[in-house]
Amino acid sequence: MKLAIMASGRGSNAAAILGAVDRGDLHAHVTAIISNRTDAGVIDLAAQHGIPSHVVSRKDFDSRNAQQRRMLELLQMTHTDFVALAGFNSILKPEIVTAYPNQILNIHPSLLPAFAGGMAPQPQTEALKAGVKISGCTVHLVTNAIDAGPIVAQAPVPVLPDDTVDSLSKRILQQEHRLYPMVLQWFADGQTQISDGQVHVRSEENQVIWPKSEH
Repeated sequence: MKLAIMASGRGSNAAAILGAVDRGDLHAHVTAIISNRTDAGVIDLAAQHGIPSHVVSRKDFDSRNAQQRRMLELLQMTHTDFVALAGFNSILKPEIVTAYPNQILNIHPSLLPAFAGGMAPQPQTEALKAGVKISGCTVHLVTNAIDAGPIVAQAPVPVLPDDTVDSLSKRILQQEHRLYPMVLQWFADGQTQISDGQVHVRSEENQVIWPKSEH
């Protein structure tokens, strides 16, 4: 797998992915880290790992279409064949999604389809406001519909009576760091099959990953 990571923030999920690569748990070559923000911490992370990074800021382009055309050019120039969105705060244009069908993953801090749309901490805030008893995170394939692509795997996280947005977000993030590299490895190993809009894993892997300390 020739993997590109696209991120807009500090890069904690990117760090989890790179850690899995370093340990040999994820059989991937990271071709590039692409960000749309000049101040993103993930750029420093790329430098620490010796991975080429590219900042494609909206202010440097006449339109979002032009900005994302440049992102697509970078993906193609680096011979990327799979993309992981890791806290990337811009919706991909159809041109990129079409170029990488069933080859782009995203992770979202809720059990989709509940609380779709929005970046953290919006889904966690909505979960607490709704009074749900279980939240979590979801890895899904990216389509042109926001947070509506086929679900690959989920990690439930119980909501505690005294949870705040911050405490719930931290526990969900811990599970994101477990789940995302694991799912990427399923794709790297060719263990996934997509049929009728659903993703199936050919091995004995469980597509629901419970927190180790809470189940």
